[in-house]
Amino acid sequence: MPLNSAGERHKVGLQVERRRASVRLLFVGLLLFATSIRAQSITSVEPLTAKAGDTVSANGQEIDRAIVDTVYLTDGTNDFKCQMVEQTATNIKFKVPDTMKPGRWAVMVHTKKGQLIEQPVKLSIQ
Repeated sequence: MPLNSAGERHKVGLQVERRRASVRLLFVGLLLFATSIRAQSITSVEPLTAKAGDTVSANGQEIDRAIVDTVYLTDGTNDFKCQMVEQTATNIKFKVPDTMKPGRWAVMVHTKKGQLIEQPVKLSIQ
């Protein structure tokens, strides 16, 4: 469609700029949202097999004291609270409770926001 006047060209130019501004705003909003929903994650445990009373190291991201306040071992039905011995943004060292039963247990964290997040990492207890 040909634009016949300077006024029509100006009007189209303003519409294009509004769309660009909307796209930029949407992009910034999505970026902020993605940053704010970064979840606490445990990516590995060492050792993979432990006994009651052993100290285990859980490695991950966003797991410092300001975010995570408790670590549990869970089978989906039974949850065992673990004593945290040391904690950084990328590592939590915890003791396996003396009352633990043998089996494969998932690591679960409790956040200061009140969330319980079960991790895909498993720890075998002998």
